[in-house]
Amino acid sequence: MRLIFGLVLLVGIGLAGFAVYMAKNYIEQYQQQLAEERKQRAPAIETVDVLVAARDLKYGEKLEKGVVKRVSYPKASLPEGVFTEVEALFPEDARDPREVLRSMVKGEAILASRVTDPGEPAGIASRLTEGMRAFAIEVDAKSGVSGFLRPGDRVDVYWTGSVGRGELRTEGNSTGSVTKLIEARMPLVAVDQSADMDREEARIARTVTVAATPQQVAALAQAQSTGRLSLSLVGALDETTSEVIEVDQNRLLGLQAAELHTPPQPEEERCTVRTRRGSEVVVASIPCTN
Repeated sequence: MRLIFGLVLLVGIGLAGFAVYMAKNYIEQYQQQLAEERKQRAPAIETVDVLVAARDLKYGEKLEKGVVKRVSYPKASLPEGVFTEVEALFPEDARDPREVLRSMVKGEAILASRVTDPGEPAGIASRLTEGMRAFAIEVDAKSGVSGFLRPGDRVDVYWTGSVGRGELRTEGNSTGSVTKLIEARMPLVAVDQSADMDREEARIARTVTVAATPQQVAALAQAQSTGRLSLSLVGALDETTSEVIEVDQNRLLGLQAAELHTPPQPEEERCTVRTRRGSEVVVASIPCTN
């Protein structure tokens, strides 16, 4: 009996040890799989609450607290100029609310570039940076790119006029009727009386307003009073700088200016007289009498 009991005890201890061994291997394998899964799992994304539009907002609309709400945005992907605090978007000391400069769809983050300062209307003045001035240019269907200009576009400004002949020449040595690029990549802030950058329909404008420095304003005013201004639309992704461009009729037609040749002057006829002095003959030149 004791022998059988001992054998049963040994078998039980062996089975228990085997069960512990198997359980240990199973737990280690499970922990290893769990660790690998955690490595493959995307890291936790840190978010920040920002203010977004609670509904679609249109140009010129007053921005009230009821049209904004908080939404969590990934902190690493925050656009520049977002508002994270209600007090920053709606200052307590502001007499009038901000206005919308660019239309926004529901859920779009409200950016400082898309709204005015508190109390400032959504007009041309809100688009002028420090040191810049607004200047209106008269245009028509031909000079205004057939009405396809919108606020926010950039244009090259060309002057066409007459330069006096003779001693008066341009820097490009042009005379007569001349077309010249006088300003490049000027930003448009308004078309007619509208500063809405979201306007999509083509409209033949009578005036466009550009943002310019005081020096550029003086140059444009002088050019507009002495000739005709035409605009050329610059591509949205075009970052090239225009070179000096000047064309007159001779360059347009490939003509060379005629060189002025002075006709040869006839030589003055001279007569001679011979005088004998002893053995020497002296020849003297005298004006001809006939």
